Amino acid sequence: MSRLQVVSGKGGTGKTTVAAALALALATEGKRTLLVEVEGRQGIAQLFETEALPYEERKIAVAPGGGEVYALAIDPELALLDYLQMFYKLGSAGRALKKLGAVDFATTIAPGLRDVLLTGKACEAVRRKDKRGRYAYDCVIMDAPPTGRITRFLNVNDEVAGLAKIGPIHNQAQAVMRVLKSPETNVHLVTLLEEMPVQETVDGIAELRAAGLPVGRVIVNMVRPALLDEAELELGLERTPRTAIAKTLASAGLGGARGAAGRLVDPLLAQAAEYAERYALEGAQRAVLGTHGLPLHELPLLADGLDLAGLYELAGELRHQGIS
Repeated sequence: MSRLQVVSGKGGTGKTTVAAALALALATEGKRTLLVEVEGRQGIAQLFETEALPYEERKIAVAPGGGEVYALAIDPELALLDYLQMFYKLGSAGRALKKLGAVDFATTIAPGLRDVLLTGKACEAVRRKDKRGRYAYDCVIMDAPPTGRITRFLNVNDEVAGLAKIGPIHNQAQAVMRVLKSPETNVHLVTLLEEMPVQETVDGIAELRAAGLPVGRVIVNMVRPALLDEAELELGLERTPRTAIAKTLASAGLGGARGAAGRLVDPLLAQAAEYAERYALEGAQRAVLGTHGLPLHELPLLADGLDLAGLYELAGELRHQGIS
């Protein structure tokens, strides 16, 4: 099992939900996990129905298996103050810089530095050990930026090259990259069975591989249940006489008399045709995803919407599929 699992995906695919479900799945197996948010959206707090996360590691769930989920919302300004204290011992001087706006200025004009701080905090949690030499967390799950930005975000060594050739910032970037490109790390991509998210996933896989970053699994989220298979669709749309469909509707008490039931046939066939089109599209997108040699997992669309119970349901599905 990779100790750092990065979860990315096109906006709207539910990457934060998948990251949270993955953390719960691991905790259900008795593991102590840290769920890290780097975009400042407080999506994790909303999913776990808790108050906004501070810049500290806070326990947000205890799973049935005895494991625990901790969460951390990384603030780049506060992370920079930690960094200044760690390497330069600035202490109160660093806090004064924050009041003057220098910290925000630094992270704004140097986005590479911002990414070093965000990824560095997560990698520090991966490496951290207690006094007995045991890892503080069995696994760190990062809810990362969307697929379109994930390679640049993780490839901080290239980003920081223009900032510092030597010194603490350079050394920090090197240490981060050693974790990110090691067997300890996997980058999972979340998608939907739709053309644009799948294409962005395919592009993301290629970019991550070109950068030497480890791609883990593809997780297809919000998959609708299959109501009819291909043979049933062909039978219903092309072979079953309209009169037979009307008769079946009438015998089921739909539409009342045969004539009234007949008026339901056209809308029913139109809906079936729409379903068949979507079924074919989803099959084609599955085929595209299956050509990249990565494990492919699917999570169901929750009919009642996503709440905490639904999150546990998705966690159980991930465990059932062996992703944790």
